Amino acid sequence: MKHGSSWKVWAILICWALTMGTGCESRMEAAAERDERIKERARLARLKESGEPITAQSGDGRLRSFFVNSLHHTGEGMRYWYEEAGGFMNITGIPYADLDCGTCHVQSCDRCHAEEKDGAMVLSRDKVRNMETCLPCHGREGLTFKFDKAEGKTDVHVAAGMVCADCHHGKDVHGDGRFRTSMRSPNAVNVGCESCHTESGETAPAFDPMTDSHSVHGDLLTCQACHVSNTTACMNCHFDAFLETGERKGNFIPMKDWVLLINHEGRVTSGSAMSLVHEGRKFLAYVPYYTHSVMPEGRHCSDCHANPAVNRMVTGRQVPVLRYEDGRVIPWKGVVPVVPDRLDFVFLDKDGDGWQPLPPGDEVMVQFAAYGEPLSPEQLESLAQEMGE
Repeated sequence: MKHGSSWKVWAILICWALTMGTGCESRMEAAAERDERIKERARLARLKESGEPITAQSGDGRLRSFFVNSLHHTGEGMRYWYEEAGGFMNITGIPYADLDCGTCHVQSCDRCHAEEKDGAMVLSRDKVRNMETCLPCHGREGLTFKFDKAEGKTDVHVAAGMVCADCHHGKDVHGDGRFRTSMRSPNAVNVGCESCHTESGETAPAFDPMTDSHSVHGDLLTCQACHVSNTTACMNCHFDAFLETGERKGNFIPMKDWVLLINHEGRVTSGSAMSLVHEGRKFLAYVPYYTHSVMPEGRHCSDCHANPAVNRMVTGRQVPVLRYEDGRVIPWKGVVPVVPDRLDFVFLDKDGDGWQPLPPGDEVMVQFAAYGEPLSPEQLESLAQEMGE
């Protein structure tokens, strides 16, 4: 008898002696059935991950774990804002489930953790730390890094060699078993600047609450309101062309020239906008948004206070955030407060490979998503005040 198997024989004999054989055998059979169920669920999850058809006998194809309720698995945030009252589905009439947006939703651990080694699949932590694991789905971050590299303004964390997983890990990625409708829901994402930048400076450059900019603003602003250089925006998504071709590339206009200031949870933070066109109808969404383009030094006072955009607003003029001249899309550059009736965006129709502006007087459906809110008249008045550097 081989030494490696002798312990199994003794375990069976002892168990049989104690229980007349029946109890131990039944427990072993139950354990074997349990193992088969686990293997079957894992097999089904891999089938769903690969896109292969799952038969009616295959069950629902999902691993039962707390991860099933995570935003990475459900992708609920995009669906929620698309289908909510005032969302873009009010124009398209197409349910979210009928679009291809669900292709990025993570069905099992394999998507981020499985790696082939010596002809077998193994659990990999290195794959998680490779940003190329994240960027195929988080495409806007990929655009951000591409634009910043071209301009020589790489995010301070990326420049220091940090990767997504240095900040986003644990329940930020895997969830905590609670179903949430958005990454902006309370406690959906827990990492923040304050997670590392403490007053002690033990884990990262220290946060000093007594600097002039920090003490003046207090808790009225988030860190990104001053430290995000500008915001990645995907403008004028031409939904008709997207539905026809199934391609995003060439059917929207990426840009990175402004940063919007928007309210979120009682504080001013960085934001972005997204405009869409479907069958000649216009849609514009404003959202709080953290573009990973962080500057070590904050903005100067004059970048926000009494800046060109603010000066236009307080004198009753609109800010041409996006305009179209001589066949070119021209974005506003700099900080723009989100006061919707003072902001003007051009909307374009697709003309072959080019664009043509839609009539300016048509109604625009405006949505404030991700729990964002416009700046108040009082906040705009405060921004109109000149401040010393």
